[in-house]
Amino acid sequence: MQRRRVLPGFGLSLGYVVTYLGLIVLLPLAALAWKASGVGLHQLLQLLSSPRTLAALRLSFGGALVAAVFNAVIGLLVAWVMTRYRFPGRRLLDAFIDLPFALPTAVAGIALTAIYAPNGWLGQWLVPLGIQIAYTPLGVMMAMVFVGFPFVVRTLQPVLEAMDRDVEEAAASLGATRLQTFMRVILPMLMPALLTGFALALARAVGEYGSVIFIAGNIPMHSEIAPLLIVEKLEQVDYAGAAALGVVMLCFSFVLLIVIARLQRWSGRWAERSA
Repeated sequence: MQRRRVLPGFGLSLGYVVTYLGLIVLLPLAALAWKASGVGLHQLLQLLSSPRTLAALRLSFGGALVAAVFNAVIGLLVAWVMTRYRFPGRRLLDAFIDLPFALPTAVAGIALTAIYAPNGWLGQWLVPLGIQIAYTPLGVMMAMVFVGFPFVVRTLQPVLEAMDRDVEEAAASLGATRLQTFMRVILPMLMPALLTGFALALARAVGEYGSVIFIAGNIPMHSEIAPLLIVEKLEQVDYAGAAALGVVMLCFSFVLLIVIARLQRWSGRWAERSA
């Protein structure tokens, strides 16, 4: 007797999946690639090799990488505190973690600028010390940290809550120190989720625009990001050039996601061997 399935058969389900992905994901990307094909190879190489483009791409991807690493470390610490300890104001702090999800990016950029500008709440004290955040690459990374931080925390929290405490007690009974327990027992189990949160924060930071443009100052060759360069191409009615830059960012992001997916697979195997 054939087993009855709750969902439709494989053929119908696959058709829905392919149609949905084709309309929502593949069709816009194909249109982007087709529009970028209007730029010749020589013009594309000239566009990519220009110092301004290279500086914008370096800041977008380099800043996003630094911000994602910072979020991975601090996000792990925050997720650990939120799941392992009970303290007054914990629910309010937990709600604040999701604030970058709900806050419009432009509002976040204005708020960060008001804080770190030379005449801002903190900027007026930091600038005399030689620390300028607004209108510098540091300000760009600060905005990227802000928008990517919740992804790491929310990815790690369910894993930490479901983690069995018995393995920690067993490690302690065998004479392991707290550092050894964390590095050899806890971290291997957290690594797949940590890399997932890192990937989400990285992808969010690479494509961030609204919160960055206000605090960056958009100074060419200094604090200009690649998405802003694309917008300027559109304002100059250079649609093919904007599409070409978009395809370049898409290719870079795709390669980064493949690398991170491989790291997640490797970390999963490492966690299985460690267990």
